[in-house]
Amino acid sequence: MFTRHFAHWPPGKPKTLELPPQTVYRNLEASVARDPERAAIDYYGARISYRRLKQEVDALAGFLQKRWGIARGERVVLYLQNSPQFVIAYYAILRADAVVVPLNPMNRTEELRHYIADSGARAAVVGQDVLSHIEPLGLEHILVAAYCDYLPPAAELPLPDFVRAAPASTAWREALAADLEPGPHEARPGDLSVMPYTSGTTGKPKGCMHTHFSVQATTVPYLYWRGTRENAVVLCALPMFHVTGMQAGMNSAIYLRSTIVLLSRWDRDCAAMQIERARVTNWSAITTMLVDFVANPNLGRYDLSSLQILGGGGAAMPEAVARKLEEVFGLPFIEGYGLSETMAPTHINPPQRPKRQCAGIPFFNTDARVIDPETRKELAPGEVGEIIVRGPQVFSGYWNDPEGTARAFLSHDGNRFFRTGDLGYYDEEGYFFITDRLKRMINCAGFKVSPAEVESMLYAHPAIQEACVIGARDEYRGETVKALIVLKKNMRVPIAPQDITAWARSRMAAFKVPRLVQFVDELPKTATGKIFWRKLQEEENRKSS
Repeated sequence: MFTRHFAHWPPGKPKTLELPPQTVYRNLEASVARDPERAAIDYYGARISYRRLKQEVDALAGFLQKRWGIARGERVVLYLQNSPQFVIAYYAILRADAVVVPLNPMNRTEELRHYIADSGARAAVVGQDVLSHIEPLGLEHILVAAYCDYLPPAAELPLPDFVRAAPASTAWREALAADLEPGPHEARPGDLSVMPYTSGTTGKPKGCMHTHFSVQATTVPYLYWRGTRENAVVLCALPMFHVTGMQAGMNSAIYLRSTIVLLSRWDRDCAAMQIERARVTNWSAITTMLVDFVANPNLGRYDLSSLQILGGGGAAMPEAVARKLEEVFGLPFIEGYGLSETMAPTHINPPQRPKRQCAGIPFFNTDARVIDPETRKELAPGEVGEIIVRGPQVFSGYWNDPEGTARAFLSHDGNRFFRTGDLGYYDEEGYFFITDRLKRMINCAGFKVSPAEVESMLYAHPAIQEACVIGARDEYRGETVKALIVLKKNMRVPIAPQDITAWARSRMAAFKVPRLVQFVDELPKTATGKIFWRKLQEEENRKSS
């Protein structure tokens, strides 16, 4: 067991944490029993109590079971923006003993086709703003939600157009109004509960199988680590389909009976208004969000004094932005590190002694090491290698992919460790630092993009002969997607780089779209005839260094 970091453990916190032997739904049940009238959700000023939240969760669970026939272990897609409906549907699916498959609402039809086919889902809860993308795929059941159903009568905050939009369907309200009582909650801690998809390094995204127990492993200690007390007010601006937003913004908050202040879409002025209006105490954010926030020329107009804890991850926080955050909030930014496979954190900085541009120290009950990826020899402080982890938050494996699962784990020091695919080192004090990626992946503002997946979609363009996708430096997003393309010869219609970008935008999520397109005569190849992407990536890195 790696223990070098124990000298800097948060004061008063135990070195290990016992997890409750219960399902994630039981967290909501317990919070309702203790404080039923406390606001669970604050949606642009409209407040939903814990009592009402559970009532609607249970009613929807009854609908899923009795009208749709959703059975224990069945996968149900959740495809909508941050909203009360997301929280209600998430917990209703768990109450029905089923498995949540949370999908990015930026995904388009062709991307969704894989998730639905791979997961075997026959039902989905969908926001009306994205219904047109999933409707052609022939799901047996779709429940449409209109965000405006939960708005206050006179919302005084800036709202996205899709939130204001009038309801195109009353299906959600009718499902709740049926008030069907669900059957007994039979799920157990070892049952599958949530299956987020991670970008596949070899093309297709893979479903990460998480049990109630592995979700609880970061739900229970997440806010506790940072010193959060009960009755906190948590700003949730990170997307909840992603494990960081799911855990820091929703599940941990519900476990601790906190109030979740929801933003359906990032808006720096609205975020500042919400902090002031709702007296937000906790905020987890990605680096790009905070870069935008502190760049707001109107920031001085807002009272941000209620904020007590500020943290996040996704990419290393630039030194200049970290200093600015401390000026604005008088708080250190507590960085963390994790993956979809680990249900968010494996590492977080100790709040009393954080280091900048640092992943932090291993979290509760987590063992992390650094090994040589070739020899698998364990490395000493300061030596760069692959970070491997084991702990209760590590997933069970990839859905329907036993070979991928086998590659993701290794035996080390008598234990089974997950290979993160990230390169880094730890210092003499046991703090871990991420330096590079072993996996082929692009990090766009915290969203992971698989170059192989983007390439496979680009090959559907009639003008493209060959394509190679790499990451290019971007001052705001950290990295952006760049495509080097060989066009087919004798094209009758001239093609410009912006044509490729526009075509891609209609077929893939915005963060995957190649914002930089370069036409080349040929792509370098390896001795076996494969496109030599690593050479192109290294050339790109040299240009921007």
